[in-house]
Amino acid sequence: MEGGKMMGILALVLLLSSWAVQGTSDFTITDKDTLAVALNLEYLEAEFFLFGAYGKGLDHFSPELADGGPTPKGGEKADLDPIVRELVEQFGLQEVGHIRAIKEALGKEGFPRPELNFGKEVWAQVFDDAFGYKLDPPFNPYKNSVNYMLASYGIPYVGLTGYTGGAHLLEGPGAKSLAARLLGVEAGQDASIRTWLYLVKDKKVEPYDFTVAEATVKLSKLRNKLDGAEEVNDEGLIVPKELGAEQAVEGNVLAGDKDSLAYTRTPKQIFSVVYASGDPSKPGGFYPKGALGRHAQKYLSTYESVKQTLNPFLESEL
Repeated sequence: MEGGKMMGILALVLLLSSWAVQGTSDFTITDKDTLAVALNLEYLEAEFFLFGAYGKGLDHFSPELADGGPTPKGGEKADLDPIVRELVEQFGLQEVGHIRAIKEALGKEGFPRPELNFGKEVWAQVFDDAFGYKLDPPFNPYKNSVNYMLASYGIPYVGLTGYTGGAHLLEGPGAKSLAARLLGVEAGQDASIRTWLYLVKDKKVEPYDFTVAEATVKLSKLRNKLDGAEEVNDEGLIVPKELGAEQAVEGNVLAGDKDSLAYTRTPKQIFSVVYASGDPSKPGGFYPKGALGRHAQKYLSTYESVKQTLNPFLESEL
């Protein structure tokens, strides 16, 4: 009897050990392809937050993670109040850990930092597109805390919808565990940003004639348009009551569907949004040359093949 118990305990220990090994090392090609989408976003988040808080990025904090990738364009130290600066510092350093964790999971399939541009002119174009006209003066995310948090409004959230949208693609327990743990922090960042903005939702965004809440609604509508989905995947801080929690409130500090479940986006939709083109095969926006990894390259290869077959004079139209 004692021998049987001992054998049973030994078998259980071996089983749990095998699960632990699978949970940390066994990532399928599908798992790695899905996590590669996230790695692109984590690079953007880390660099934007680090530059905003410190005026320097991965090349200073963890150059081995940048892995020789192109130096980001347009990053600046933002003029932030002490509380926002503390938040952004934490966000940036958290993203360094996220990059490390994903690259360790990807192993040889990890890749260097892609070419990134989060300069004022890129953000100005995003806000012009959101409002449907050219803002005067051009929107500058680095000018003050309100502007910076409005720009930040879309960064962890796009990552959040990527993790929720990619969850069903993950196969191994290790990949599912890693994605869940990454998602937990991304969701926390998004909630922190939205809560801060909600507290000042009625404040005018100087020198413009719109409020913080109105800006979030415009930005969310733009992302809904860019991702090409028929359904809503993005909501501002104020929504019609029929879209609020239990159709009872207009306040919308956390975005969610009719059951208050997080929205989702596919890799195709993610690239369409962050390229600011509405097309995963047409790079631009924060990724001038596109993202990296098999999912991204699948769409970009289509773009390149079309370019090569068209008259060079038409390339600017792609």
